[in-house]
Amino acid sequence: MGCCCDQNEDEDIQNHLLSSSTSSFVSSASSSVDGLSTVISPMNSHFGALNCIDTLRLILSKLAVTDLARACCVCRVWNAVACDNELIVDAFKFPWKLREVVGRPINQSFWKDNGIAKFAVSHRIARGDTVQRLAVKYSVHVMDIKRLNNMMSDHGIYSRERLLIPISNPDILIDRTCYIELDTHAKREVAVIYLEGEPDRKHGSLLTRAMSDQGKKRIIDSLRRIMRVDDETAQYYLSISNGDPRAALSQYSADLQWERHIGSA
Repeated sequence: MGCCCDQNEDEDIQNHLLSSSTSSFVSSASSSVDGLSTVISPMNSHFGALNCIDTLRLILSKLAVTDLARACCVCRVWNAVACDNELIVDAFKFPWKLREVVGRPINQSFWKDNGIAKFAVSHRIARGDTVQRLAVKYSVHVMDIKRLNNMMSDHGIYSRERLLIPISNPDILIDRTCYIELDTHAKREVAVIYLEGEPDRKHGSLLTRAMSDQGKKRIIDSLRRIMRVDDETAQYYLSISNGDPRAALSQYSADLQWERHIGSA
């Protein structure tokens, strides 16, 4: 009897310990689950909190430009907020403490990277300037200047009004205004800093006119190949169509059909 009683007592003690440990484990697990349920994640109901535009904008405003580009791929709501131009410009300015960004890029992929290589200083060519002297003045390498401006030799400096100088010291960007420009020699869009003040309006107008002339020439070349005519004919149809290539093609097709109709008659 003594052995049976001892055995029963041992079983009661084991059951009590098991039940207490199980209850404590369940309570701790439930508390940990409750703790996890407060985490905002696409896997729980709290993810809906991020659908609030104001809250989402506040969160995304803390992201870098590269992370902001990734946020555009999450969902439609995130894309609508993350692609806001003001939010993107602020993220672009923040690391370098820029005062203002003037202009908008032609290609929106410009915003995806705001590394130091995206910026350059505009130097107006003066008498006596050489690439070597400019490299010493701005503390950069000669090859970096040539590479940025697509210069094959040092003599290329004399055929230009300005050179873009790579930035070696990021402190030069602090409290500066940068101008997003498409440089014809660099053949890409650059965030340009003008140390002497604002950009030359004359240079900007010449650059715009040069780009428009190049665009018009490309359109004429395309029309010439499609119509199988000479440059003068393509330019004529483009001029009578107010610069609209589609209207020029339509007018040329109409004239061609009329000539064929007259010839067959």
